[in-house]
Amino acid sequence: MKLQHTLGGLEGLDPVQPELRVFVEPWEERIFGIHTAMMALSPQLNLPQTSSTFRTVWTWADLRKGAEAMNPFDYFKYRYYEKWLGGISGYFVANGYITQAELDARTGEYLADPAKPLPSGGTPEIDDRIHKYLMDGDSPWHQWADKPRFAVGDEVLVADPQTVEHTRLPGYLRNKVGVVETVYDDAFSYLCSTGPDGIGPAMPVYCVKFDPQHLWPGNAEPGFFIYADLFDAYVRPVQDRAAA
Repeated sequence: MKLQHTLGGLEGLDPVQPELRVFVEPWEERIFGIHTAMMALSPQLNLPQTSSTFRTVWTWADLRKGAEAMNPFDYFKYRYYEKWLGGISGYFVANGYITQAELDARTGEYLADPAKPLPSGGTPEIDDRIHKYLMDGDSPWHQWADKPRFAVGDEVLVADPQTVEHTRLPGYLRNKVGVVETVYDDAFSYLCSTGPDGIGPAMPVYCVKFDPQHLWPGNAEPGFFIYADLFDAYVRPVQDRAAA
């Protein structure tokens, strides 16, 4: 997961060729719609009940966990929405919505007859809930339970926590020192617990400034800085490095 989450400064990769189209294939639009509907119908949201049989939690974090859990060679082989398709399919199998055998059989049907019509469905109250979710979102904002440990101008050491499924910490910042540029008002939670990685519950968030010369010594252009928004769980007093 450390390798696949934010690849800044990693040498040996081919040049980035940006894809400017939002959707390259028509099926990608459908995958995006399925993902959005799953988020909107997740039971933890305070939204009107519907007749949907979707009964488990699905968030952006679950989508990211599915991608980051892939074998690194597969991760770099597949396109963006192919990773989404794999993560969503695996989630439905793991949560009992469909068996792997049923999924394989249905896949075989469409491979044998690509013109076969796709199923349709949905009801007005489900559509209304999805629309409301898109308008309201799922805010991570909370009031502070505890005041931030750090203030603007403080030097901080970025932690190197164990990552099990998912992380919001770029690999190239681990064990690096930066300066707090901004302490954001109030606290912010994450979509799920990342276990020993340390985030989930509401906590302060800081914008931390880094000198690229310290991140990539001898291999960075002068005259600019890197800024990263980091959860409180990801930063430590600089003295911690000296103590270690």
